[in-house]
Amino acid sequence: MRESISSRRHRFPPLRRGVYLLPSLFTTANIFCGFNAIMMSFQREFQLAAILILIAAVLDGLDGRVARMTGGTSDFGGEFDSLADVVSFGMAPTFLAFVWGLAPLRRYGLVLAFLFLICGAVRLARFNIQHGASDRRWFVGLPIPMAASTVAGAILCFRVPIQEKPTSWLFALPMLALSVLMVSRVRYRSFKDIDLRHRLPFRTVLLIAAFIAAIALNPHIAIFALALLYVISGPVGQILAMRRGTPKRPRGEDASGTSPRGGGAEGSDPPAEVPLGVR
Repeated sequence: MRESISSRRHRFPPLRRGVYLLPSLFTTANIFCGFNAIMMSFQREFQLAAILILIAAVLDGLDGRVARMTGGTSDFGGEFDSLADVVSFGMAPTFLAFVWGLAPLRRYGLVLAFLFLICGAVRLARFNIQHGASDRRWFVGLPIPMAASTVAGAILCFRVPIQEKPTSWLFALPMLALSVLMVSRVRYRSFKDIDLRHRLPFRTVLLIAAFIAAIALNPHIAIFALALLYVISGPVGQILAMRRGTPKRPRGEDASGTSPRGGGAEGSDPPAEVPLGVR
């Protein structure tokens, strides 16, 4: 009897006590921004809700890097970050999009909003089981943090809530496209192969300077335009590769994809005390 009880105890690995504090703080702040974005959506503070989602995307991109820099990577961090991404880049943009632009469609709007949420959750789950299976330079499917950032950027750019059905349908079509892209096999650059500790080409520095200048001049339009360019870059790159006769056939999710610790947007970096990026 004692032997059988002892064998049962050894079936499960011992639980580690405690978590790495610094990476977990970034993930907690990520969830805090997502939760407050939902509250702001209910209060019709759409601009503030969109900004909170963008801040969550930045935090999602930092938590993985911080965890690796401090040696705080863990399985707990990866799972914690994935749950945070569901809140900040699944629930928050879903509520915001419905209240701001899909409400005139009533039941159809609810279905489209739910589709965005479930596709984001599937995107994160797929990353978790395929993590490390393919080239870390690429994301398989649109990272969920970038999909959420595109929704937030659109609301920041156009501002006025949608009240009419025809206009609401125009907003619903891009929402549907984002949902499909998240669960597609389209590949997106992760930019994980860029090492900031090494020398970079001058054109890279110029692009970074142009990016900063665009945000400084008109942050609302710049953020939306950059997010939209990234979303379009995947299908365009896929089409060009197929026309050259070299279709991209990823075998699995990017090693640094949408994080278990974000995502992204979804995405962040490889598993850390807080899941890896995008998502």
